[in-house]
Amino acid sequence: MQESIRPIYVLLLPHVQLLDCAGPSQVFFEAMLQGANYQLIFCGIDSVVTSAQGLVLQTQSGLPEIQPEATILIPGVQLDYYADLSTPIDPKITHWLQASAAAGCRIAAICSGAFVLGEAGLLDNRPCTTHWSALELLQQRYPKAQVRQNVLYIQADRIITSAGISTGIDLALALVEQDYDALLVAKIARQLVLYLRRSGQQTQHSVYLQYRNHLHIGVHRVQDYLAEHLAETISLEQLAAIAKLSVRSLNRAFRTTLGLTPISYQQQLRLELAANLLHNPAWSIEHIAQQVGFSDTRHFRRLWQRYFGTNPTQSRHTQEPNQC
Repeated sequence: MQESIRPIYVLLLPHVQLLDCAGPSQVFFEAMLQGANYQLIFCGIDSVVTSAQGLVLQTQSGLPEIQPEATILIPGVQLDYYADLSTPIDPKITHWLQASAAAGCRIAAICSGAFVLGEAGLLDNRPCTTHWSALELLQQRYPKAQVRQNVLYIQADRIITSAGISTGIDLALALVEQDYDALLVAKIARQLVLYLRRSGQQTQHSVYLQYRNHLHIGVHRVQDYLAEHLAETISLEQLAAIAKLSVRSLNRAFRTTLGLTPISYQQQLRLELAANLLHNPAWSIEHIAQQVGFSDTRHFRRLWQRYFGTNPTQSRHTQEPNQC
């Protein structure tokens, strides 16, 4: 059965910041080129919007009909535009956002777009963030909001906020990962030549992403293959053939580029997937180990202890709720 379309509504407001709009939009566009079933729609109550930088933008539609499967992106606008709210946010927008949130839409604000969520009452009793220079103003204006410092982006229910500017790209990558997987995100990041950052709330980087900041094509090929064939038994000779290198050269390339061997990289990929599978209480540790490619559960447990400093059962009981 064909996957249904995932609409991405990009709300264009007067004085919109171009990077807040273009960065996340480019991420979803690249995802579409990789086969993701997104549809980008630039919308607003004005047919023409002038950005903070002076570029004139044209919307594709007014405020779209509410669809629960949609994601709404609210790019930030010039900060001093919100400093005194000399031009109030149109009630049509706040009502649309309120109805969209009630219907279950995912709503993500970049930078000062958080103020739009605040006007709609969608930050009340929720943790949120915005650009560092507007954190105090956001808290003053919306005292019920739980404003957080020193985070790149934060998700509470279906409401997501980010620190702004380049972090809108990080947020968009995280949303793609929620919808699909880390492998697709790694491919997008590679296409955009990005060094990936994760949420400031998380203590660990995704192994799928953190070892992608290099330009060695052969190593990238092997990384892609390992991620796509995680549970399979793959020899070094097979990996070397994929990289078009000798086994010795492949090991050297991995150590030079990533600081670890192909086998160690594969183990970390498997362990990260296993950590995600632990969220399913119906699956035993033995079943999870088999699903990610470990035929020996004892070996899996030893590796888990080495990388995470605890055993899988303890990790299952101490996992945090899912974060962006």
